[in-house]
Amino acid sequence: MGKDNRGIRIFLEEFVLCYAVIKWTALAVLSGLVVGGAVSLFVELLEFSIGVAGKLTGIWHYAILPLGLAASALMVHYLAPDASGHGTEKVVEAVHERAGQIDVKVVPVKMITTIVTVAAGGSAGKEGPATQIAAGLTSTLAKLLKFNDLDKKKLVVCGVSAGFAAVFGTPVAGAVFALEVLYIGQIFYDVLFASFLSGVVAWRTALLLGLKYSFFPVAEHLPLFSPQNFLWTLAAGVFFGLVSLCFIEIMNFSEKWFHDLKAPLTAKAVIGSALILALTWCVGDSYFGLSEAGMVSVLHGGRVSPWAWLWKILMTVLTLSCGGSGGVVTPIFFIGASAGAAFASFFGLKTIAYASWGLVGVLAGSANAPLASTIMAVELLGGQAAPFAAVVSVTSFMIVGHRSVYPSQLLQRSKSSLLDVSEKGQRIDRNLTVPTPERSPVLGHLSLRMKRKK
Repeated sequence: MGKDNRGIRIFLEEFVLCYAVIKWTALAVLSGLVVGGAVSLFVELLEFSIGVAGKLTGIWHYAILPLGLAASALMVHYLAPDASGHGTEKVVEAVHERAGQIDVKVVPVKMITTIVTVAAGGSAGKEGPATQIAAGLTSTLAKLLKFNDLDKKKLVVCGVSAGFAAVFGTPVAGAVFALEVLYIGQIFYDVLFASFLSGVVAWRTALLLGLKYSFFPVAEHLPLFSPQNFLWTLAAGVFFGLVSLCFIEIMNFSEKWFHDLKAPLTAKAVIGSALILALTWCVGDSYFGLSEAGMVSVLHGGRVSPWAWLWKILMTVLTLSCGGSGGVVTPIFFIGASAGAAFASFFGLKTIAYASWGLVGVLAGSANAPLASTIMAVELLGGQAAPFAAVVSVTSFMIVGHRSVYPSQLLQRSKSSLLDVSEKGQRIDRNLTVPTPERSPVLGHLSLRMKRKK
């Protein structure tokens, strides 16, 4: 009888799993096709608009910045408030707080405001808009199909995976990013299968529609994996974690400052534009827009200011805080690459290698996504970069602590047993971490000595 029951249980389990595979294959493929097409349209329109705006010369090259940021701020405020900021954060918030419910108006508004912001010279990226557009479409699809809350969240996560994969040409990293970005200390395994499928389908769809991707093979520039180079890689990871921390804290300060500023939206956009243009007057306009050309130059060994990463942080933070719309991952790529180049130049190391590791290391720290960042290194830089990328990614992830450019991430588990979280499952920006030195003999001894001195 026991064996018969076991056989029935196995049959029922396999039947349910086969049903789930069929159901989510259909949904993932549909999501990938829709998102791949939408992201392709968005990127093509963005590049066309950048090309048109790039033909402006003289004072008009700079005058369109306040106009673009003001227009973006007004459109978001009056048409779709959830389209504000850098996109992915709003999706994470929607998944956790509204079961993935996203207003369909976000899709056109986010697309238009990002194009206006970036074409006008605002420093923002295309990942956030791509994932928010994708999530908006899949959320609408889930609503039409009358999904329950759990399935709605799953389909929105598929959208994030598809959007990330389609915009960067990294289907595996896109899938892992969508799972990893929701929580710290936990991965949403329920949607692992569908997330991978939707990412792959969206990537192939975008390719078929003519979207071009950039890859940076660095195998010939990599150092040997020796004890000395291992220590340098660890040191670079620490540096990238500190750069990530700098980015997050400056972003938080700037967003709070503009939020508390008692001024109309247009005035905030003008103030932000004035600060950006003042910085441009000091350091040049190579930090305008996506800065993809600058990033490519750095990854090919081009010279860059040792403070380029800081200038790009300031440009990006000001753009997004004063009313601009766009993502943060594309700027993070430039920030990381230029930080890696600066680190390598200062210590006389291989610039191209450390610039490429910086690209993924700062992403790992800023977004709390070390696994996705390591996989992205394989997809963008080549398999030989994986060991180094893994070291800098996990080190940066640890150093940045319990902070993120996506403050709606839920903190499920502390990054260290020597730190306790105030409450598991809370937003990372509302959680406190409490040191527990008594769990370490060394730290416990130091803590005791410090108390005695007091």
